[in-house]
Amino acid sequence: MSLLQQDQDDAARGEELTRGTSHVVVATIIATVVVTAAIALYVILGQKPPVATADILSVWAHPQHTETSGFDANGAPMPTEEVDQVMVFTKVRLHNQSNFPLFLTNVVTNATLSDGIHSSYAANKTDYDRIFIAYPDLPVPHDQGLSPLDTTLQPGQTLEASFVSSFRMTKQEWDGHTKLDYTFTFRYQPNLTVAPHVAITEQ
Repeated sequence: MSLLQQDQDDAARGEELTRGTSHVVVATIIATVVVTAAIALYVILGQKPPVATADILSVWAHPQHTETSGFDANGAPMPTEEVDQVMVFTKVRLHNQSNFPLFLTNVVTNATLSDGIHSSYAANKTDYDRIFIAYPDLPVPHDQGLSPLDTTLQPGQTLEASFVSSFRMTKQEWDGHTKLDYTFTFRYQPNLTVAPHVAITEQ
């Protein structure tokens, strides 16, 4: 065998090796793309939409300063007490987008202040209605009250109702909040947390 023929054979083997290496690289890239797509499809198909949606329709914040009369139920004098609170009235639209009933068990209003998150459970429907009796001049619409502890949403049902939460703080403290959101708890289901996309009416 001549040196020239040996060099040609070596070059041919080199080309075959290079072609083989190229095929391996292409196959690896294709396999990576296929696996990535399969994982993405699995994640997308595995994510279920929430069983319910909640749209915050309106929010009213009403600061209330209360001072006791200085007398007990028997008319005896007692020290007066001053209480500052901010009552947050919220109207919400809840929609059950599942094919089974949903049982609402709690509603929590969360306000983020400089010292952290302050949370307040929504009052029940009876207490919500009593507020408008106790404060007849309250500049807030008296809508249908929500019962956070015993509301059932049937499949496909939409409910609009209002509730109130109370924060023990002054108006100045309330004005320092940087975030407001709501957590709706349904029995046997993940919590649903939503933030309002409407301006808060201060009264």
